[in-house]
Amino acid sequence: MQISSETKELFQYPYIKRLYVARFISNYGNGLSQPALAFGILHLKNGSAAELGWVLATLNISLIVMLPFGGVIADRFSQIKMVGLCDVLGSLGLFVQAGFFATGKVPFVLMLIVNGIFGVFWSIWWPAFVGVMPSLLPEKYLQKGNSINALVSNISMILGAMSSGILLTLFGSAFPLALDAASFFISGLLMLTFSKAKITKMVNQDSTSKENINQPKLSFFAEMKSGWKVFLSFKWIVYVVFGFSAIMMAWAMSESVLGPLVFSKRAHGPLIWSSIILGSETAGFLVGSILAYHIKVKYTMRFLTLITFSLVAYIFSLHWPSWYYLIAIAAFAWGISADLWGSLWTTAMQRTVPREHLSRISSFDGMGTMLFRPLGLTLAAPLTLVFGISGTLNIAAFLVCAMIILILSSREVREMVMPRDD
Repeated sequence: MQISSETKELFQYPYIKRLYVARFISNYGNGLSQPALAFGILHLKNGSAAELGWVLATLNISLIVMLPFGGVIADRFSQIKMVGLCDVLGSLGLFVQAGFFATGKVPFVLMLIVNGIFGVFWSIWWPAFVGVMPSLLPEKYLQKGNSINALVSNISMILGAMSSGILLTLFGSAFPLALDAASFFISGLLMLTFSKAKITKMVNQDSTSKENINQPKLSFFAEMKSGWKVFLSFKWIVYVVFGFSAIMMAWAMSESVLGPLVFSKRAHGPLIWSSIILGSETAGFLVGSILAYHIKVKYTMRFLTLITFSLVAYIFSLHWPSWYYLIAIAAFAWGISADLWGSLWTTAMQRTVPREHLSRISSFDGMGTMLFRPLGLTLAAPLTLVFGISGTLNIAAFLVCAMIILILSSREVREMVMPRDD
């Protein structure tokens, strides 16, 4: 990526470099954690795909239930400080979980509790983080700031995913899970060093934000209700969130349960899945973040919805685990699409949603998008007993196709135009 004068100006704003360092550290842990937890559970004496599904579902259920509250909390308090606190506090339970994996005996209830509590912290972190970039940068730099954040995060996730398979092979699950916990702790401490006074001095707030600074605070539930009304007023957001609630379910059941299940009994399966396939997907994230830095698409939501067909190809490719390089190519293509979604969707919301409602709208976005993810995680294993792994993959792929068509049926989605950055 060629560094333009505008990018150099972007890096002059206080704490933006420190933010990217924090995201690099945290996302290295994210790259480690998914395969480490999946194969860690599957390789326990009584571990199973159903147990893995329930652990992941518990995390997602607690996230979904608490997201509307997390959005209000994030809008009421310093979004940057809430991100730091959630990272630090969330890491403590992950350290406990890693310690039990080191013993080889991990109580099922403990995993449910740890991941449930982490989901609560995540429910505050998610909507708070959406408000971090607008707090650090003027509006004209938001797309570039988001894409650089994605680039930095994806490079570290590639390193995490690729090293996860090696660490799993050499040390088992406990060590990469402990590194994941440490990454959250260090990242959170870095975020807590940000000075609100210095940020406010350097970054120009828009007039709407200035006008609302001195307005009286509503009650907690009144703020939640107000955010819900604003969320419903953006029809293109509502349609996409509704469709992606099912798309995320299909992606979760395919990648978090069915994929590890397919490769768990194959020679070098954990290494192939985590390092080659998930590593390729993360490499796609990296390419997507580079494209997001430059890309300008008039009908943004139409474009993003169409490229979601790459997920269908990824899910179908899991039918042929012996051709794992084919799966890696499909995962790479979906990674590009997913990261373009992340960068452009976030930028679109930051430019269209009033700043004082942003975290609450993001929380309803997250709640809707993740709504059926736990269902997919818990149903994946039972569905394989009825339809087999191939049949379950077919169901997931068909569901994604149906949701893409449904989203594109909305005129608001097809005609949504990204606001200008000047």
